[in-house]
Amino acid sequence: MAETTGQLSGGAASVPSARNVTGALIILLLAFAPQLIELAISVAGLVAAVSARSPLQVISAHGAALVDSLPVLLRQWTEGGKINLRSDALLVLIYTYPLVAIALFTFLARPRAPQDYFGGVALMAIALFALWAASDLSGMRGFTFGPGTAPRMLGVLLLGMGAAVAVIGLATEGPALQVYHWRGPLFVSLAILSFAVAIRPLGLIVAALASFLIAALGTSETRWGETLIVGVVLTLGCALLFPYVLGLPMPLFPRFLVQ
Repeated sequence: MAETTGQLSGGAASVPSARNVTGALIILLLAFAPQLIELAISVAGLVAAVSARSPLQVISAHGAALVDSLPVLLRQWTEGGKINLRSDALLVLIYTYPLVAIALFTFLARPRAPQDYFGGVALMAIALFALWAASDLSGMRGFTFGPGTAPRMLGVLLLGMGAAVAVIGLATEGPALQVYHWRGPLFVSLAILSFAVAIRPLGLIVAALASFLIAALGTSETRWGETLIVGVVLTLGCALLFPYVLGLPMPLFPRFLVQ
């Protein structure tokens, strides 16, 4: 359990608060994690002969989004028309750019409570990713809640809480960073990101089962026979719950099978 939750190791020494280079690099890597995961999935799809965006297309699309998304947004806003941006551009504007700015600030800052500061940044990253993931869902229409209303409200709330915790970490004295077991948080984060990236091209069934198995890699105590059974049962439950009970338009099967 300690591995999954990132519990402190017993005799770990504190890391001085001046070591912001490592923290900034980790945040910078987190800023580009969705793009890197999609690139890895596209490479795997190329090897498995699965129809999806090629690695070159992924690099080209995200590279263009990094360069063009802000100018396109400003142009559409100044022209007064409807703002219509691709998902790649929204990912850069909502998630990547803010985290890059936070990484640069982290490189220069000296948090007085590094645990609080980096914990707040982690909450902000989760909130920004949730806001991007809900960006293509319709919001409120009059007094009627749309499917994107609750995720956006929770995302904004979590973003505010994360910012408040980070500010507290900058302004008040607190514990320094300590050595963590990174295996659990790493694979749980990868599971969440892989589900978000894979849900559209691979469908709910493949994405949910793969994400569950990736999360199971977060501990060395995993029993793979039991894990596979639980994963299949939960995946079937999700396949019934989201499309049929909640009425959410989620694809069940890979795109190349239904085309």
